Amino acid sequence: MKFERSAGILLHPTSLPSKFGIGDLGPNAFRFIDFLHETKQKLWQILPLGPTSFGDSPYQCLSAFAGNPLLISLEKLVEEGFAPKELLEDTPEFPDDKVNYGDVIEYKFEALENIFSFFKKNLNPKFKEEFERFCETEKNWLEDYAFFVALKDYFDGKPWNEWEKEISQRKPEAIKYFLNNLKDEIEYHKFIQFIFFKQWLELKEYANSKGIKIIGDLPIFVAFDSADVWVHRDLFEVSESGEPLFIAGVPPDYFSPTGQRWGNPHYKWNEMKKDDYKWWRERIASLLKVTDIIRIDHFRGFYNYWKIPGNAPTAETGEWVLGPGEHFFSTLEKYFGKLPIIAEDLGILVPEVYELRDKFNFPGMKILQFAFGTNGEKKFLPHNHVKNCVVYSGSHDNDTTLGWWNSIQNDGTDTKEFFLTYSGSDGKDICKDMIRLAYSSVADIVIIPLQDFLRLGSEARMNFPGRPDGNWAWRFKWEQISDELKNEIKYFVEIFER
Repeated sequence: MKFERSAGILLHPTSLPSKFGIGDLGPNAFRFIDFLHETKQKLWQILPLGPTSFGDSPYQCLSAFAGNPLLISLEKLVEEGFAPKELLEDTPEFPDDKVNYGDVIEYKFEALENIFSFFKKNLNPKFKEEFERFCETEKNWLEDYAFFVALKDYFDGKPWNEWEKEISQRKPEAIKYFLNNLKDEIEYHKFIQFIFFKQWLELKEYANSKGIKIIGDLPIFVAFDSADVWVHRDLFEVSESGEPLFIAGVPPDYFSPTGQRWGNPHYKWNEMKKDDYKWWRERIASLLKVTDIIRIDHFRGFYNYWKIPGNAPTAETGEWVLGPGEHFFSTLEKYFGKLPIIAEDLGILVPEVYELRDKFNFPGMKILQFAFGTNGEKKFLPHNHVKNCVVYSGSHDNDTTLGWWNSIQNDGTDTKEFFLTYSGSDGKDICKDMIRLAYSSVADIVIIPLQDFLRLGSEARMNFPGRPDGNWAWRFKWEQISDELKNEIKYFVEIFER
């Protein structure tokens, strides 16, 4: 699909200001869209919206379809009559620059349980009808997800393969027993999803009304401990007893002598192919309801993937296996037409991955932080860009541009000198110089993390790949957004015709 020349900002909703400890879908999200509109941005890129689990990573969700309850705005619920005003009284004091997930989870889920009780006692016919309609429309994933999360709560948060054997293996009598005994808990989780999607779709509609499209994120793999794997075991490389047979990762390289063992189960692609990838088609359709453009994370996995035995302690033991390739995307086009997809094509790839990307005209990604110095990736330098690509100063997995700059000051390479010479920078405002390079590129799309506009260092980094906790916590404050900054962003848009 052809994309217009445009610009946008990368910011996950958890990073929005809010007095409730985490960014949410309330007033500040609408204010952020106003900020995007005022600065002539046309795109808002986010990370996956799914419900997170241990580690709080949006890339390891409990469902490929559900929304994250932590993003629900309590303010909006009170405003719309879903909850009493007393709910907002005695709100704990949370830090305003980061998310303390443990405290937020405890507070927010208690509040959501109280809201559900209030909803049941004060059944507004209009809300009840909306809720029932949502449950019917989304039943293909909602019933399984709500049941899964209710069971997970019942078994104290343990992964599904550590539950009682009968329900872990989905024996009919066990399913019947727990469905009956957990029906209130199941309805609660359905209600929470109803609220999430109601709020998100209102926010998306507002963004679209302002001429702003949302770039969503689709991780190629799903978490082992997810409703998708528990329910659709026949589609994943998982044994009947609940053990992963083969898992995802990457082989050893310069950065990791033992490779990376991600732990996500691999798909049984031949099985999925039999019904034209129905599970995938449902996943794509679901994501297209809540976003306008889809960024596919780890795109190379559709051509080939590193297949690690489930019992292997590291990623050293594995083999490259061909994925579904062209047949997969041709099948999707048969049902959807041309899809608005961005391919995350980073890393050392074989030529066939680029051929697959180009066959369907998907724009790839260019990360400027990787471009400079003798050891840099020359394909990421702006003079080597093509129109059909998306250029970033850095991604959610990178350090901020200022953090990156500080880290290379004395690393013994020529990266710093190369950047200064290439950009014509005097070194006084590295972030501005990097953003200028990105905006001036011929690339159709430029996306800048908000941290780089704010000139923030490593303290504002969103994710450290390979670090199990302490990620996804950064938040900004409105006092960091000055009129001078707004004018600067507008200037870049205007001068570079975005």
